[in-house]
Amino acid sequence: MEPLILASASCDPASDNICKPDNVIELFQFEDALFSIGPFHFTRTVFLIFLAMTVVLLLLYFGLRKRSIVPGRLGVFVESLVTYVRDEIAVSIIGPEGVRYTAYLLSVFLFILVGNLFEVTPLVNFPITSRMAIPLFLSLATWVIFVVVGFAENGFRYLGGLVWPKSVPWAMRPLVGLIEFVSTFLLRPLTLAVRLFANMVAGHLMLTLILSSGWIFMSSFGDAPLWKTGLVGPLWFTLGLLIFVFEIAVSVLQAYIFTLLAAVYVQSSVHPEH
Repeated sequence: MEPLILASASCDPASDNICKPDNVIELFQFEDALFSIGPFHFTRTVFLIFLAMTVVLLLLYFGLRKRSIVPGRLGVFVESLVTYVRDEIAVSIIGPEGVRYTAYLLSVFLFILVGNLFEVTPLVNFPITSRMAIPLFLSLATWVIFVVVGFAENGFRYLGGLVWPKSVPWAMRPLVGLIEFVSTFLLRPLTLAVRLFANMVAGHLMLTLILSSGWIFMSSFGDAPLWKTGLVGPLWFTLGLLIFVFEIAVSVLQAYIFTLLAAVYVQSSVHPEH
C-alpha cells in the first residue's frame, strides 16, 4: 500500500499523520514564555525583539568605535551604511536639515532590516516584523516625529496648509484639504505599518508552506515510484530555496522603503510648501 498523508485538526502523535494547525495564526504567535524576570514574561517574539536591538547596537559599536584611515571590513560596511542613510535618504530627501534625523532613520532601517532577515536566519525563521504591533509602533513613532516637527517648524500654518492648500484652485480646496488631513493624520501611520507587515507575513507564509510541503514530499514517499512522486519533492523544495533568496531581497527592500517613506513624511513637515 502506498503511504498516505493526512492533514487533520486532531492528531495522534503515534501515527504518521501530518497535522495542520488549528489556525494559521499559530505560525506567528508564541505565547509560551522562554523565561521570566519577575512579572515580565519573555516569549520567543519578545526575545527576538531584544536580540534584533542587540545586534544593531553591537554592529554600530564595533563598526564605528575605531576611526582609522584604513578601516576593517566591518568598519567599511557600517560606515557605508551610515553614509548612505545620511546622504542618500536623510539629506537628499529632507534637505540640509536631514542630518538631524539621520540617527533615527539609521536606527529604524537597521532594526527593520535585522528583524526582517530573521525570516531567513537558520534556527529562527521568523521575521519579527510579521507581528503587526512592531510595524505599527515604528509607524506611530514616525508619525509623532513628523507631526511634532510640522508644528515646531511651521506653527499652526502646518495645519492650515493641509486643510486649505493654496496651491490648488479655490473650489477644490475643501475637498483636497479633507483628503490631505485624513491622509496625514490617519492613513499614513496605518499604510506605513500595513505595507511592511503584509509583505513580511506573505513571505513567511510562502516560505513555510513551500519548504514544508517540499520536505514532506521528499520524506514521506520513500516507497513510491520515482516517476509518480519522487520528483515532486525536490522540485518543490528547490522552488522554496529560490524564494528563500528572493525573500532576502524583499527584506532589504522593505527596510529601505519604510525608511525612505519616513524621510519623505518628515520632509513634508519641514517643507510643507513642497
